[in-house]
Amino acid sequence: MASPRKTQPLPPSLAQSSSHDDDYLPVNQRVFKALRSAIINCTLPPGTPLSETDVSTMFEVSRQPVRESFIKLGEAGLVRVLPQRGTFVRKISAKEVLDARFIREAIETAVIRQAAQRITPETLSWLAHNLQLQTLACERKDMPEFLTLDDAFHAALATSIDCPKAWDNIEQLKAHMDRVRYLTLDHISPMQDLVVQHQQILTALSKHDADAASLAIQEHLGQLTETLTQVEAQHPDWFE
Repeated sequence: MASPRKTQPLPPSLAQSSSHDDDYLPVNQRVFKALRSAIINCTLPPGTPLSETDVSTMFEVSRQPVRESFIKLGEAGLVRVLPQRGTFVRKISAKEVLDARFIREAIETAVIRQAAQRITPETLSWLAHNLQLQTLACERKDMPEFLTLDDAFHAALATSIDCPKAWDNIEQLKAHMDRVRYLTLDHISPMQDLVVQHQQILTALSKHDADAASLAIQEHLGQLTETLTQVEAQHPDWFE
C-alpha cells in the first residue's frame, strides 16, 4: 500500500485569495472562491496536496465548509481525490483546455454575431471604459485585475443580447483555460496583445459588422491553441 503523501505548507496568501466583496458570502462559498482563485492563478500549483485540516486552520473555519469546497472543486475538475493518498490540485488537461476552447468559441461566435446587430451605444460605451481599465491593469502588471476585466468584457457581450446564461455556461467549463491563460499573460500572450484584440472586437461591434466581429473573436480565442503548446513545454510536470 502506498504511503500517504506528506502535505506541504499552504501559502500564507491563500486566505486572502478572495476579494473583500466576498466577505458577505456564506463561509463555504468564500472558501471555495478563494481556493478556486488560488488554483487558477497557480498560487496552488498543479499536483499540490490539500488537507482539510490545514485549509480549515488557515481560514479559521470548521472542516465541513472545506469538505464542501473540495467536492465543488472536484466537480469543476480542479482537484482530484486519490484513494489512500489524499486530495490534490488536479494537473491541467490539455484535451479539456482544447475542448473548452472549442465550445466557448462556438458559443461566443453566436453571441457576437447577434451583438453586432443589437448592441446599444450604452453598451459600446461601457465596453470602451472596460478597455481603458484593462490598459491601466496592463500598466500596473496586475494580472488578477486584468483577468477580472477580461471576463467582464466577455460577459457583457452575452448580456448585450439578453442571454447571460451563455456566459454562465462558459464559466462552468473554462477553469482549465483560465489556468493556462494566467501562465501566458506575462510573456507568451502579453496583456497588451489581448487589449488590442479586444479593441478589434469593439471596433467591429461599433460598425455593426457581424462578420468582422466573429472573425475577431475567433482569432482572439484561437490564440490559446498556440500558447498551450508553449506552456506545456515550459511546465510539463503540471500537465496530465
